[in-house]
Amino acid sequence: MKSSNKIVNTLIYFGILVGSLSTSCNDFLNEQNKSAITQENYFTTAKQAEAAINGIYQNLYSLQTVLLYGEAAWVSLELIVGHATTLGQSLYNNGLIQHDNATFEPQFQVLWNGFYNGIANANLSIMNIPRIEMDDSYKKKLMGEAYFLRALYYYYLVRLYGDIPLITEPINYSSPNLYPEKNKTEEIYELIIKDLKTAEESGLPFIDTNGRVSLSAIKSLLASVYLTMAGEPLKKGNEYFLLAAKKAEEIIDKKSHSLFSEYYHLHDRAHKIKGEFIFQIQYKYGIRDNNITEMVTPDKIGISKLSGEIGALIPRDEFINSYEEGDLRTKEKQFFFTNYPSRTNTNNIIEFGEHALYKFWLEEAAGVNGDRQSDLNWTIFRLPEIMLIYAEASNEVNGPTDKAYEQINLIRNRAGLNPLQNLNKDEFREAVWKERYHELCFENKAYFDIQRTHKAYNLKNGHFEDIFSYTNESGVKFTKQYMLWPIPQSEIDANPKLTQNEGW
Repeated sequence: MKSSNKIVNTLIYFGILVGSLSTSCNDFLNEQNKSAITQENYFTTAKQAEAAINGIYQNLYSLQTVLLYGEAAWVSLELIVGHATTLGQSLYNNGLIQHDNATFEPQFQVLWNGFYNGIANANLSIMNIPRIEMDDSYKKKLMGEAYFLRALYYYYLVRLYGDIPLITEPINYSSPNLYPEKNKTEEIYELIIKDLKTAEESGLPFIDTNGRVSLSAIKSLLASVYLTMAGEPLKKGNEYFLLAAKKAEEIIDKKSHSLFSEYYHLHDRAHKIKGEFIFQIQYKYGIRDNNITEMVTPDKIGISKLSGEIGALIPRDEFINSYEEGDLRTKEKQFFFTNYPSRTNTNNIIEFGEHALYKFWLEEAAGVNGDRQSDLNWTIFRLPEIMLIYAEASNEVNGPTDKAYEQINLIRNRAGLNPLQNLNKDEFREAVWKERYHELCFENKAYFDIQRTHKAYNLKNGHFEDIFSYTNESGVKFTKQYMLWPIPQSEIDANPKLTQNEGW
């Protein structure tokens, strides 16, 4: 109980934003104020309710929290797959590639702490906001945001750690559930669906250009949850594939989101929260920065004014070569780039000797007068994923339909590829899986795809292999151990009711 890293302190944490009290985009970009506020004297006005909801968003930033040199949760989720290399200075990052980590390592703790903090704040809001006198429709919308965010945090946690404590009420040091036991994975998913169905009826707008929770974000998360539940480990099958397809179809048919005409729009400032973006973690230069561009820029290459060029996440050539010939996404300055002008002399073109992620490059960081930090938004959902969820899920129920072909072929058409046709159900399934790897590359989707399909993408032959028998490009085979992350060792030490995941 003495350590701030223990779940008992995480779950009673009350961190709400008390600076700006309106509900614009910038409110939940501000640093959290952890002043001594208690629930007894806080939840009394509508503005306090708004600020409390803003505080729940803050915990999304845990995905980008930099731990040590080149280490962050979003990077960890990619390195464990095996399709990228990393700067050799990071022992923990290399451990993820080689699958030889230990339970005490910080990357396994940052999301546990951060997302349980978010859950704790959501629980406080869900309990206290209903008693505040304010406009009922606006109160309902605020509650919808709280339910969505709690569901999102639990969705990450249950996929990463499996059976975990299910906490739905605020906890203090006298709570009987101060040292919680694990709940079954299915129970966590039941709460996630319940929360999202509640959020779906809360009256939120279908899209939100301020970056807050929207109805399309809620439906996107539901579609993803249903798709995951249809596969491993719950294996609920066709009933849930059908639910996933229907929920994705609701977004597609609304036509409120559209594909960008250029891939550059995925990482320029002008198109944040627009077009195909459905839900993003918001950043704004000078208010809330991140290290995303630093992480993907080759080590000390000399092309930016960034405070560091780290090379923490570098795509393997084998992954680039797995794209079809002529795929626009592999061309220079589309998804990847291999050279760029020197920061000090733009006439000098520096060759990297490897591929880097142009998808996460910030042009404003280039040159001697460039920005020192990145403010790229981090995307949780964008339209191509929803299109591919529909294509995959509907294929499992009905085989390849015209509408399923339409969704995947729109994505392929943008990449300059020929449309798919005349595939059987198995061939179409693999085509969709491959498109997920290529279109959604390095957006934290691949590891979760491995978990739910138990398949590995063989980059050499373009087919999918059993995850437990395939040796990847790093010379590593997945084991059951690495199908989940370990419960952080500090949590095991603090709570005798918690047991460690298999193999750790």
